[in-house]
Amino acid sequence: MKMNQRRPYWISPNASPYDFPPLETALEHPDGLLAVGGDLTPSRIMIAYRRGIFPWYNNDQPILWWSPSQRLVLFPEQLKLSQSLRKTIRKQKFTLTMDQHFRQVITQCAAPRRTQKTTWITAEILEAYYQLHQHGFAHSVETWHNGELVGGLYGIALGKVFFGESMFALMTDASKVAFAHFVSQIQRWDYQLIDCQVQTEHLKTFGAIEIPRPTYRDLLDHLCDTCGHPGPWQFEPLTSLIP
Repeated sequence: MKMNQRRPYWISPNASPYDFPPLETALEHPDGLLAVGGDLTPSRIMIAYRRGIFPWYNNDQPILWWSPSQRLVLFPEQLKLSQSLRKTIRKQKFTLTMDQHFRQVITQCAAPRRTQKTTWITAEILEAYYQLHQHGFAHSVETWHNGELVGGLYGIALGKVFFGESMFALMTDASKVAFAHFVSQIQRWDYQLIDCQVQTEHLKTFGAIEIPRPTYRDLLDHLCDTCGHPGPWQFEPLTSLIP
């Protein structure tokens, strides 16, 4: 007789935004699935990030909340840039801005990739994070070429932590240049951790590493309750950021 597989915690639609189970109850298969349901109000999303949880689901699924056993993070001082990327940066063919076109950036990030038919950035996610942007929690970086938006990224800032969500590029290296300058900029603002959520080889080339869930949670306890950059979010002269 097969034993019943443990199910993730169910969050009722009218539950308190604090209604999340302990991280240790996350499933092993699929790794990190912690809870199902609830809503995407700004308060619930910010409480989730503070506790080491993020939403990730497709259009045909309920809201799924995750806390993987291994967390991919980047310590800004450990940023690595390839020689080819440094060469692209020195050419200065891109112009970068922050928080100028958040909706355009997240909309581009939501577009399915060539190898995908769907996207996890649902219309519900898009609107929820746009609300967070209007509240000053979510930020975007825009990459421009000849006046056209060709790349960018967005995420959430809390304390001295930036929680990266997604990036896009319509030209080679457009998102990489944005990321490199952004990491250098927030390091100057004394941000000490960038959450990359789950493992990707792309981000590991920048120096991102995996750490265990308890270590990640301890870092959040140390860094999220301190004061971050008060704003406005904008770049210092780009020539001074990347040596």
